[in-house]
Amino acid sequence: MRLKDYDNDDGKRVWLSDDELKRFIEQAETPHQRLAFLLAGRVGLRRSEIIEVCPQDLVDGPTGDHIRVWESYAKRDKYREPPVPKEVVTIAETLAFQQDNDEPLLDVAGSTVYRWVRRAADALEDETGDEGWQYLDVHDLRRTWGTYLLEQGVIPSVVMAFGGWEDWDTFRKHYLGEFSPEAIRRERGKVDFLEGGDEDTEVVHPGTMPASTPHSAD
Repeated sequence: MRLKDYDNDDGKRVWLSDDELKRFIEQAETPHQRLAFLLAGRVGLRRSEIIEVCPQDLVDGPTGDHIRVWESYAKRDKYREPPVPKEVVTIAETLAFQQDNDEPLLDVAGSTVYRWVRRAADALEDETGDEGWQYLDVHDLRRTWGTYLLEQGVIPSVVMAFGGWEDWDTFRKHYLGEFSPEAIRRERGKVDFLEGGDEDTEVVHPGTMPASTPHSAD
C-alpha cells in the first residue's frame, strides 16, 4: 500500500497493490458488494457511476466485454466504454435475471457504496494491523486502477479514454507522475543493500575497521 498526502485536504491518497486489491474484493459480503468493488477497482468507475450501471450497459463487441458509462445517464448523450473482466459480466447477468434491462444493478445510494468500502477496509485494518486502510475511499480504487493500467503498458491516451479524463494536465499530474506499490517494490529490488546486499561481500564490524591510509581531501 502506498499513501500520499492531499495537497489541500485532510486524509491521504491510497494506492493498493494488486494483492491488496484482491484481498479487498474478497471482503465483499454479497454479490452486490462484490460487483461494486469490481466496478471501482477493476473498471475504474466513480461512485456516482457505479450505482447507475444497468444490464443494457454491458456490451460484447470485437474488442471484448465493455461497459457503457454515460456522463449524464438521463440524457445519455456522452459515454465511454472501459473494458470489464469476465467476472463483472457473470455477476451482472446473475443479478439482472429478474429485473428489467434498464434498471440499475445496484439499487442503492452512493453513500451505501462508500459504507461498503469503509466496512471492508476496517475489517482489513483489524486483520492486518495496517493503519493505511483507514484512509481508503471509493476513489482510491479508481486511482489504483488507472495507475495499474499505465504500469501494465496501456498508452496514456487509451487510459484517459477508458477512465473519462479529458484534461491532459490534470491526468498527467495525478497519474503519470504517480506509481504503485508494485513499482516501488520493483525499483527497490534494483538497490543491493535494500535486498540484503551481496552475500560475498565481507562484513566489517564497528571497531575492526582497518587503519586508514593517507589521502588528500576531496
